[in-house]
Amino acid sequence: MSQAWDLMGNSHQSGFSPDFHIPYGTQQASQESSAGTYFGSMTMPTVKYQKGDTVMGRWPGSSLYYEVKVLGFDVQSQRYTVIYKDGTELELREQDIKRAAGFQTRSRSRSRSQSPGRRRSRSRSPARTTRRSSSRTAAAVAAAAITDSAPSSRRDIKLKDTLEVRLSPLQQTKAAENNSNNKHEKKEEKQKEENNTASKVNEKIEAKADAEPEKNQGRYNLRRRKDDGEGKPEVQQEKEVKVAAPAPAATPSTPLDFGGKIGAYFWLLFLPAWVLFVVLQGDLEDPSLTNFPPPLPPLEAFWDPQALGFVVLWILFQVLLYILPVGKLSEGMPLRSGERLKYRTNGFFAITVSAVAVVAAVHQGVDLTYIHSRFLQLATATFLISVLLSIYLYIRSRYAAPEQRALGGNSGNVVYDFFKGRELNPRIKSFDLKFFCEMRPGLIGWCLINFAMALAEMKQQELDAPSYSMILVNLFQLLYVVDGLWNEEAILTTMDLMHDGFGFMLAFGDLVWVPFTYTLQAYYLVSHPNPLSLPAVAAILLLKLVGFYIFRKSNSEKNAFRRNPSDPKLSHLKTIPTATGKSLLVSGWWGVVRHPNYLGDLIMALAWSLPCGFSHLLPWYYMIYFVILLVHRDSRDMSDCRRKYGSAWDEYCRTVRYRIIPRVY
Repeated sequence: MSQAWDLMGNSHQSGFSPDFHIPYGTQQASQESSAGTYFGSMTMPTVKYQKGDTVMGRWPGSSLYYEVKVLGFDVQSQRYTVIYKDGTELELREQDIKRAAGFQTRSRSRSRSQSPGRRRSRSRSPARTTRRSSSRTAAAVAAAAITDSAPSSRRDIKLKDTLEVRLSPLQQTKAAENNSNNKHEKKEEKQKEENNTASKVNEKIEAKADAEPEKNQGRYNLRRRKDDGEGKPEVQQEKEVKVAAPAPAATPSTPLDFGGKIGAYFWLLFLPAWVLFVVLQGDLEDPSLTNFPPPLPPLEAFWDPQALGFVVLWILFQVLLYILPVGKLSEGMPLRSGERLKYRTNGFFAITVSAVAVVAAVHQGVDLTYIHSRFLQLATATFLISVLLSIYLYIRSRYAAPEQRALGGNSGNVVYDFFKGRELNPRIKSFDLKFFCEMRPGLIGWCLINFAMALAEMKQQELDAPSYSMILVNLFQLLYVVDGLWNEEAILTTMDLMHDGFGFMLAFGDLVWVPFTYTLQAYYLVSHPNPLSLPAVAAILLLKLVGFYIFRKSNSEKNAFRRNPSDPKLSHLKTIPTATGKSLLVSGWWGVVRHPNYLGDLIMALAWSLPCGFSHLLPWYYMIYFVILLVHRDSRDMSDCRRKYGSAWDEYCRTVRYRIIPRVY
C-alpha cells in the first residue's frame, strides 16, 4: 500500500518520486530519459554533431534515413538524442547519423537536355511512392532529404512528385552507365518502356535490400515529403569537423522538475513546514483553518532523545527483516547500461512479522499511545534522520561512476541535485537503500501509527473498542499497504526505481511525508470523534471496495503487460505501436480512461476521508492534495509521452479521450 507521495513519490508501490508521493499503484513508469550528462573529470570525447544540427538519422531496425534535428549528446552512452519531424525522440549512435550534404546528388560533368515530353515511371506496387531511376541499370543516386530542392534528374526520367531513392554512399564508383544513347530517343512508347524497365530493376534492388538489411547497410531508403524544385543542388562534400564537447556540468541532462533550481529551495523549506503544520493543527481542540497558524510550542518540545531512539530501533528492525534470506529475489528493469539489479522482495513477510511483534509488545504492557502523545517529537527525529541520510547520499554520489548516476539529478546545482538525488541505485554491497526506504520503515510505520491512534482514541474517549470511523480508516489504509507489499515486485517498474535519483525528495517522502501526513485521518479522529450509522458504514465500505477493484485490476493489467507484452494471456489486449518499439495499451481498463489506476486511487481517497465527517477541512487534506497531485502528474505524463511517442501518442489520445474520470476529465 504504498501511497507514496508524488512530490516525493510517484511510485506505484509506495515510494516516492517527483510529484509528491503518489500511492504505489498510481505511478506509471515513464520512458527512459533521452539525454544524460557526465560530470566526471575524465577527458571528454569530441562531438561530431552539435545541438541544433539538422542531419539524416537512420530509423532503428531498418535502413531508412529521415531528417532529424540533434537535441543533445549523452557522453555516458555515447549517443545522440534526435527528434524526427513527427515529434518522436530517439537515441542514435554516431554511425547511424549522416550529414545532409552526403545525401545530395553529385553534379554531373555532362550536360543533359530536358525533354518536356518525358513521362513519369511508375512503380507496379500501388503502395510504393513514385521513384526516380538513376539509369537503366538502376544504380542508386543520392537525394537531398532535408532541403526542398529536387536532385538533378536524368534526361529520360523527370519527376515532380514525392520520391524515394536508393543510396550506396560508399559504393559510388559504379554510380551510373553512359546515358548518351538517350539523347536521340524518338518515340514516346520507347521512353515508357525504358522507364518501366528501370522501375522493375529498382524494385528488385529494394527487395534484395529488405531481405538482407544487415548485409546492405550501405543502402538507404529516403522518402521525400515534398519536391518543389527541379534545379541541380550545389555539390556539397561531407566535412567532419570535430568540436570539443561543452562542459557537461553547465547543461542539465534533462529538464528540471518542480520549478527547477528555485523550486528546489522552495520545496526544501515547504515540505518540512507542511508536516509541522499538519501535526500542530490536528492537535488543536478546534482544528478549523480559521485558527491558522497554530501556535508554535517552545523549542524543547520538538526534541526527545527517547523518540529518536524509538525511530532508530524501528528502522534497524526493518533492516533486519529486509536482509533475512526470506522471500523472492526479483530482477529489476534493465538500466541504461543493460544491467538488471536484484532485489529481495519480502515486504509482506516484513509487515507480518512487524504485526506479530507489535501485538506481542502490547500484550507485554508496552503503551503504544506514546506515539500519539509524542507525535511531534517522533516527526522531528525522523526528519533529522532523513536529512542525515540525504547528506550521506549526496556525498557518496560525488564518487559514483557516471553510469550509476540518475539523468535528472545532475544539473550542476548543489541544492537541486541534493533535493532530486544524483545516484540512481545507491547500495551498500547488496543492500539497496532506495528500495528499502520506499517500502519498509515509512510504509509499515504508517500502519503502526494508525494502530497506535486507535488505542489512543479508546484511551482518550474512554471507549471499549475503536469507533466505526477509526476502524474504517485503519482497515482501508492497512489493506492498501498490505496490497502494495504483497505486490512489491511491481515497484521495480516504477519511475522511482528506474529513473529518479535517491536524494532528499525520496528520503524525506518515504520516511517523513508518508507516515506523518497519511495518518492525518486517524490522528484527527483521536480528539474529534465522528459517529457513523451502520448504513453509512456500509456505503463507505462499498465505495472503498469499488475503488480498490479498479485500482488493483488496472495495475495488474499494466504490470503484466509491461513485463511481458507477448504473454499469450494478454493476446486479447489492443495496443498502439510506437517508434520506440514499445506499445501503448488501449484495452481493458486502459481503454476506458488513460489513468484508471488514478481513478481507483481517488475513489479510495474519498472513502478514507468520509469517516471523518464534514466538520473540518483538515482531514480532507489528503483528498484535496491527491486531486491536485494526480492532475499535475497527468499533465506531466502527457508532456513526456507526447515528446517520446510523437504521433503515436496523438493517436492514443484520440482513441482514449478521457484522462482520469470517464466523461468528466
